Amino acid sequence: MAFTERSAQTRAAILAAAQGRFAVEGYERATIRAIAADAGIDPSMVIRYFGSKAELYAAASAIDLAVPDLPPDQAAHRYAKAFLDRWEAGENAAEAILLRTAPTHPESAQRVQEIFGTQIVPALRAAFPDDPDIEPRAALVLSQTLGVAYVRYLLGIEPLASMDPAVIAAAVGRAIQSHLTAPLEPGD
Repeated sequence: MAFTERSAQTRAAILAAAQGRFAVEGYERATIRAIAADAGIDPSMVIRYFGSKAELYAAASAIDLAVPDLPPDQAAHRYAKAFLDRWEAGENAAEAILLRTAPTHPESAQRVQEIFGTQIVPALRAAFPDDPDIEPRAALVLSQTLGVAYVRYLLGIEPLASMDPAVIAAAVGRAIQSHLTAPLEPGD
């Protein structure tokens, strides 16, 4: 096995171990020693590959939501389905880390804000380029999907935890559609 291939495997093992620890224990409680033990390496290797716990955390929580193209007439349902598909497929380790740590770790909360501003808002702005309220609408969309992530995937609260994902996607899609198209001013 080549040195670079072995290095890539070690780096991947550290990253996977870190994602597991950060997701379960949060930033403060996860230790370099525990992460190294999970990866089957010496703790000094974690520092060698990532520099510090903060840099390891940044790598472990890097997220590309891969928001799909959102045609205006299908934006809400396509967004909801893509969100649920990602969580159902287990492609959410970094998101789980951020959502578990954001309430107590300011850097995590800032990272959620960055993802919102660089991935979610632009995708919705592309779908609704003439809407001057797209940022508050996008925030409402985010609140809807974060709520589902917390209740279904992180807390496992029933009956949402065992509901059919297609049913959830349809219901969340309808709520998102309202966030994207209904007037934002208080009504009667």
